[in-house]
Amino acid sequence: MEFLSKYSSQILGVTRIVSGLIFLEHGLMKLVGFPAAMGNGSVPPLMLAAGIIEVIGGALITAGFFSRYAAFVCSGQMAFAYFIGHFPRGFYPALNGGDAAILYCFLFLYLASAGPGAFAVNQK
Repeated sequence: MEFLSKYSSQILGVTRIVSGLIFLEHGLMKLVGFPAAMGNGSVPPLMLAAGIIEVIGGALITAGFFSRYAAFVCSGQMAFAYFIGHFPRGFYPALNGGDAAILYCFLFLYLASAGPGAFAVNQK
């Protein structure tokens, strides 16, 4: 796929923006119920903390503003979420609902190491 090599920075930037927006959406669901409420009633403290990290981290990753640091924190949060929330339900990620957490964890770890790519506010 040599023809895509010249667009690697742009593809990395678009991947950062899309993953940041989807992560931001997960946080908004926890904090303000947009686009749909997550659960019913009040949000437990651990879920509230996760929502705050997801909203702030998702916004920073999307904008490409200190995205390496934000991605590193979000990667850790997803590892924590997997082992606290999903792994106890079973070993296989497709069955315990943790496949998205694993993908986010490693995607954000990659963004932390590779940088934000194109379309970023800064390269940090």
